[in-house]
Amino acid sequence: MERIPLAEKMRPKQLSDVVGQNHLIGDGKILTKIIEKSEPVNLILWGPPGTGKTTLARIIAGETEAEFIELSAVTSGKKDVTKVVEIARQNWNLKLRTILFVDEIHRFNKAQQDAFLPHVESGLITLIGATTENPSFEIITPLLSRSRVLTLELLGKNELLEILQRAVKLEKLDKRVSTEALDFIAEISAGDARAALGNLELALTLTKKSGKITLEDAKAAAQRVLPGYDKKGEMHYNVISAFIKSMRGSDADAALYYLARMLQAGEDPKFIARRMIIFASEDIGLAGNGALQLALNAFQAVERVGMPEAKYILFHTASALALSKKSRRTTEAMYRAESLAAKSPNIPVPLHLRNPETKLMKDLGYGKDYEWKSDFKHSKGFLPEEIGDEEIF
Repeated sequence: MERIPLAEKMRPKQLSDVVGQNHLIGDGKILTKIIEKSEPVNLILWGPPGTGKTTLARIIAGETEAEFIELSAVTSGKKDVTKVVEIARQNWNLKLRTILFVDEIHRFNKAQQDAFLPHVESGLITLIGATTENPSFEIITPLLSRSRVLTLELLGKNELLEILQRAVKLEKLDKRVSTEALDFIAEISAGDARAALGNLELALTLTKKSGKITLEDAKAAAQRVLPGYDKKGEMHYNVISAFIKSMRGSDADAALYYLARMLQAGEDPKFIARRMIIFASEDIGLAGNGALQLALNAFQAVERVGMPEAKYILFHTASALALSKKSRRTTEAMYRAESLAAKSPNIPVPLHLRNPETKLMKDLGYGKDYEWKSDFKHSKGFLPEEIGDEEIF
């Protein structure tokens, strides 16, 4: 007989059994309202792994008495969607709702998403998509506009502890698992309920049936926690954004923390160094002209030294940039100059600023009254008359 994984055994069957996501579940909250009214709506469930996306989709289908069809965008194609549509038509005739749950919906390309759009629009199918990626970037606009995006949050340590304690009670393991072991598993499972239950299950497997799971057993089962970070995903952009904003705010502690997270997750050190070069001009600018050279030297040093020693260079440079005085004067001047140039791209350059390459040009007034000396101020100025006294810098 096939053994059912602990995470599957512990999957809640009704909304009242779900731990966490209190912003979506409870009196007056959206998921509770959907189930109370028994009217499923198109949803995109966006959140990290192990936060209950599949569980919530199944609960909605079960409690609204809809047929639940599950597809994985990794293994399914357009033909699978066509089959779902055929089943949905049969259900429609029987006055039965059809909920199509698409796991990792962000992996469906535009054509695949387009395939079920008409059936979502007509109400034949109620779509619930699950994604770990930002739907704004991965879901086609027509589908997104017809769906409600719900953000699921990582579970807190106490919430994971509650789930683990329920599992221990269900499996009648009260005497086998130490409090310290449960606490450790909840701590290192990074808000992922599935990972927490998997770590507990592995710890049980690795110890003798009569033996008690200690803190050391839990550590052996869990090994090292891998950061939830995808170098092409949203977490990548969130962490680099926090890194830059921390340096901009002169918070070296936060900047170094985010830098450490990126490096531990395997981020390209040259990508980080390039961002620091940009930061040196964009945010430090005239307040510290040496910052640009420091950042450029750091990039070259990272290229030549390589990891892991390049960490010293990155942490040194990030610390220096975070603690430097800041000035966005040139950055803001750049934006004003670009805006002005975009509004007036075809204004002729004033005659007195043009080079008189020929006698005819000189006769026409090219370079008139201009003197070749440092800091020369022409009586007519340097901006075209049409722009006047527009201040850029």
